[in-house]
Amino acid sequence: MQTKNKFVLYAVVAVALLLMPGICASLGLGNGPMRIIDLALLYVMLALGLNIVVGYAGLLDLGYVAFYALGAYMFGLLASPQLSTNFETFAAAFPNGLHMPLWLLIPAGAALAALAGALLGAPTLKLRGDYLAIVTLGFGEIIRVFMNNLDTVTNGPRGIGEIDGIHFWGYDLSKPLELMGFTVPPITQYYYLFLALVLGSILICYRLETSRIGRAWMAIREDEIAAKAMGINTRNMKLLAFGMGATFGGVAGSMFAAFQGFVSPESFSLQESIMIVAMVVLGGIGHIPGVVLGALLLAALPEVLRYVAGPLQEMSDGRLDAAILRQLLIALAMISVMLLRPRGLWPAPEHGKAAPKAQN
Repeated sequence: MQTKNKFVLYAVVAVALLLMPGICASLGLGNGPMRIIDLALLYVMLALGLNIVVGYAGLLDLGYVAFYALGAYMFGLLASPQLSTNFETFAAAFPNGLHMPLWLLIPAGAALAALAGALLGAPTLKLRGDYLAIVTLGFGEIIRVFMNNLDTVTNGPRGIGEIDGIHFWGYDLSKPLELMGFTVPPITQYYYLFLALVLGSILICYRLETSRIGRAWMAIREDEIAAKAMGINTRNMKLLAFGMGATFGGVAGSMFAAFQGFVSPESFSLQESIMIVAMVVLGGIGHIPGVVLGALLLAALPEVLRYVAGPLQEMSDGRLDAAILRQLLIALAMISVMLLRPRGLWPAPEHGKAAPKAQN
């Protein structure tokens, strides 16, 4: 009976996800909600990647947004006229910019992020807890400041524009698609692409969780000394966790650059990194369904609260700023969740307890 109920639940969720664009269109909500959902799916990918580092390996990473930025900027530089505009050598060979194909752009962003993750992990292997958090926090800020000041390459605070959208085999997601008499807007096409990437990421995370590598990560998380005594190479496992988690961030950053068509250092601030950590912790650290739920809720919550902060500002005759009110409401919501659900909204089942019996 329990298996049947799960199958019905999964079927309902699958149908709802497939019909989501049609539901938003039928309600006359416009492209706003779909854009929020698209960005929320990218945050799900980021949260799943960070969950590998924090949830599986137990390594507190407060600079995860740096890998997101590296993937976005790699895509932006290789899929825009930016390098040809600033460097005569590139302009002579590629007058209109590089505009590299997609099958090279995404692996390049993922590889750069993975390399950065390994480079970050190497000097921090002996650090734990607060010390590791401070080092990773500094790494995230270094990357943001580096992108903000490297004017000749990244265009500094002005950012990189004119970035190509996703296109492959002559099919461009940034243009409307005519299908069976219906016009599918680009924002809906990106939705299905991001949804496919999220489902693939979830599958990879589930396979990692049940693999020997995942078991080794969890052993290190529970007791690193005992794990080393059992023959686990903790050094290599930690580096692999940093690299694997960073890969998710690099791919998500590439998709963000293609979706927005513009990247700037403001999109990769410390607040973004804290929000990604909050998604993992509030959802249920180490539990994939909880992480997905936390990412969806926290990604959509700031946008939804815009509709609440506006009336509250009017009630105060404009004395309170709407942005400050929105941040206050987000903080109160997060505090309430932690007080009511200290292990997260959807925590992993506790070990050592008997499974509940199925109800007939």
